[in-house]
Amino acid sequence: MKYQMQEFVEEASNASLRINEYLHYLNSNCTLYHAVVKAEKDHHLLTEEAQRAAHYLRIDLEKGGIHLSPEKLDRVNQLNTDIVRLCREFNENIVADPGHVDIFPGSRVPKNLHHLAKPIYRPSGQPRLSTVLDGNKRERGFRLRTEPDALCSILQLASDPEVRKLAYVRGNSVPRANLVVLDKLIAARHEFAEIVGYKSYAEFALKDNMASSPEVVLPFLLDMSKMVRPKAEEEFKKILDFKREISGQLDEGLEPWDEAYFTRLMKSSAHNFHNSVLASYFPLPQCIEGLKMLAESLFHVKCHETPLAPGESWHPDVLKLSLHHPDEGDLGYLYLDLKSREHKHPIFAHFAIKGGRRISETEYQLPIVALVCSFSGSNFTSVMLHHSDVETLFHEFGHALHSLLSRTDYQHFSGTRVVLDFAETPSNLFEYYSWDYRFLRKFAKHYSTGDPIPEELVKSMLGAKNMFAAIELQRQILYALIDQTLHGAQLSSTRDTSSIVADLRREHTCWKYVEGTHWHARFSHLVTYGAGYYSYLYAKCFAATIWQKLCQQDPLSLATGSSLRTKFLQHGGAKDPADILNDLVGSGMIRNQNGGIIPDITSLAEEMKL
Repeated sequence: MKYQMQEFVEEASNASLRINEYLHYLNSNCTLYHAVVKAEKDHHLLTEEAQRAAHYLRIDLEKGGIHLSPEKLDRVNQLNTDIVRLCREFNENIVADPGHVDIFPGSRVPKNLHHLAKPIYRPSGQPRLSTVLDGNKRERGFRLRTEPDALCSILQLASDPEVRKLAYVRGNSVPRANLVVLDKLIAARHEFAEIVGYKSYAEFALKDNMASSPEVVLPFLLDMSKMVRPKAEEEFKKILDFKREISGQLDEGLEPWDEAYFTRLMKSSAHNFHNSVLASYFPLPQCIEGLKMLAESLFHVKCHETPLAPGESWHPDVLKLSLHHPDEGDLGYLYLDLKSREHKHPIFAHFAIKGGRRISETEYQLPIVALVCSFSGSNFTSVMLHHSDVETLFHEFGHALHSLLSRTDYQHFSGTRVVLDFAETPSNLFEYYSWDYRFLRKFAKHYSTGDPIPEELVKSMLGAKNMFAAIELQRQILYALIDQTLHGAQLSSTRDTSSIVADLRREHTCWKYVEGTHWHARFSHLVTYGAGYYSYLYAKCFAATIWQKLCQQDPLSLATGSSLRTKFLQHGGAKDPADILNDLVGSGMIRNQNGGIIPDITSLAEEMKL
């Protein structure tokens, strides 16, 4: 099976390369370009969506440099090839080099981390009494892998600060090879942007977004950073005081590897909140039932499990759902590949396999999407999700519904094919359902008793969520500032990416930077969302407003679902996002600034009590 899967992966990679080659051929086809330009100028197109399609096809082609001289176009094509290769290399390095730490003696690793650990041995010297020796007088320890999910568990559960420190430093220092890859990627993107007529890659990437330019995004991020700072500092001081109370050391400082451990203890203490208890109400099969219930409640859509044809699936774990409306018939198909396995990329993402489009007046090409996650468990039915995993699942389901429920004439606008700073809005909105007791009680049931999740437990969960919300928002602002800075004006040759990240961390958070670490070397959003990470903050603001003004009062009604579908999801990218937002909840949701659009932050600020 392992050999077959490796063959499958290699063939998929080769197919991806061939598709990219064909797309490159289309994107450099001058005959096609001139036809699109003519169609846009002639104004003979019959619908507003057709005119919009011609306009954005021209822009996409020109962003690829098709209008340039042959010499410049050759260089742009070479840079495009380099960028694709470097992006792939960056992601491959993350998988190939997750890092690890060796801990001796093994007693320093708590039992609830043993499932992440591999026993190792070394020759004993003069062992302490606590050292465990085997029959050959070897000292027993544990090797802990430090890929992101495992590192998160170690930092939360290891009471030994030295173990946490070792894991933090190692996990945030791999893969070192990506520092060079990232330098090359940033340089290639910057040169590419300059050739096609922009001052920076950030300017190139933002030109057709709602924000329109870095001059809009950076002030927005700096204003948010200033807004959240006082509450983040309050939260930081609470963690520091708690640590000092626990340790009895009143002059002790707070280290980056302390955050996850002490915030977990504080949440448990303040809200009688324990992740293991909560996870018992979220077995993966029940969570999938929750997705189905939500689709039916909001959109009158039933999700039926559908048999897979021979050769259709890439792994036995994959499920296939068909979405069916009693009046409209089949709406699309959703593949679910949710469990982790060996050699699977630790990704949580939505992929559009086939976009929807109108073929004729009576026929519509149904969308096909895949929702891929990496939840841990020995088999499908035994997977228990932490609530953060449940939130992630509903986030990705929001993307999937955007793809499955859109009904655009052109595939170019199907589902999530919208401007980048609008794309994350449905996913952030559907996260709210993972916190709402009115919905949770319908599917979140104890794996052994079948009892629904208690309302008090959900209240505790919400209380724990809000305890350190400002620090988490501050972290997201930092990520967006790093992304904008690295892709902004060309970096000085005397400054490396690690020093830029260190300076921004010191300026915009309460936390120290640990010299020698470079966590951004496995921050894959720098690859997939280059200069676009701020979109998550736009989405948080948009989603907070939509939830408060449209969904909160009656989140599961067909009326709420009808508004979401007909005014929002069905349009995909075929309608201007500003018009969609204003039609959905009325004016006041967005503001114009420096020639671009920023979200109103009132609803998010109220929600977070900023």
